[in-house]
Amino acid sequence: MIQVGIIGGAGYTAGELIRLLIHHKKVTLNFVYSTSNAGNAISSVHQDLIGEIELKFTDTIDPKIDVLFLCLGHGNSTAFLEKQSFSETTKIIDLSNDFRLEKDKVFQGKNFVYGLPELNKEAVQSANFIANPGCFATAIQLALLPLAKHNSLQNDVHINAVTGATGAGVSLSKTTHFTWRDNNFSYYKPFTHQHLDEINQSLNQLQGSFSSELNFMPNRGNFSRGIFATAYTNFEGSLEDAKEMYQSFYKDAAFTFVSDDAIHLKQVVNTNKCVLHLHKHNDKLLISSAIDNLLKGASGQAIQNMNLMFGFDEKEGLGLKGTCF
Repeated sequence: MIQVGIIGGAGYTAGELIRLLIHHKKVTLNFVYSTSNAGNAISSVHQDLIGEIELKFTDTIDPKIDVLFLCLGHGNSTAFLEKQSFSETTKIIDLSNDFRLEKDKVFQGKNFVYGLPELNKEAVQSANFIANPGCFATAIQLALLPLAKHNSLQNDVHINAVTGATGAGVSLSKTTHFTWRDNNFSYYKPFTHQHLDEINQSLNQLQGSFSSELNFMPNRGNFSRGIFATAYTNFEGSLEDAKEMYQSFYKDAAFTFVSDDAIHLKQVVNTNKCVLHLHKHNDKLLISSAIDNLLKGASGQAIQNMNLMFGFDEKEGLGLKGTCF
């Protein structure tokens, strides 16, 4: 059994991590750190866990744990690690964007590997420090990586993606109140979303000549969780050619699947799956991609990375089921 600690335990991603970890057969949850909730029962904040966990939040850490999950706001992981020290054998999985880019991946001698298993599985398996990908970035990269692998991204890519309210985090803002979000739809950060940098980085990893524009329009949906993304670009081959490329690229992927049928969000919500669908129209290839933003887009992928780092079955603790109803 490995000992696990979580920093920043009150948010949505931490709640999902706790839910997964307490049912993981190889894990003991050592502590959940939250200065604002220290002494409170974890189930008083993550109320779905009532009857499943007796642990309380703490404002102290055990530096000898085997793996540490950082569920802090962007920029705060760096600040936390500057103040705290852990055992030389402690592995770290960061769910913020602090270490995802090549220019930021080395911190205090720690070399963070970008933890998209479908792209960097072997590197993840030998890594001690993981930068967990962003949620939009995961959905969009999985939609485009097979094309980059075959040097087929030769034109601009147009991307439209909608995320549920949990994508904005647990803190309230003008656009997360129920009265604003319900029966509503809007875009934000057009063409400038922060996940574009890591998407471009991964595409260049496979297709070094990639220099086309990613025209990304992020949207807010009036549902709680999930991301549905569509991307289209020029593609000279047939639909059958594209399907063969995608099936080959993901043949060994534990959680990414290519569907012959049009897809929808309920196929993936409450699972660690990414489901893709391809459609050809004239010279355009349309790729649809669906994930749960809190699982494959955050906590589920973090557990997937932990499993790979410790040599566990990649699917251990991730046997979650979606619903089509």
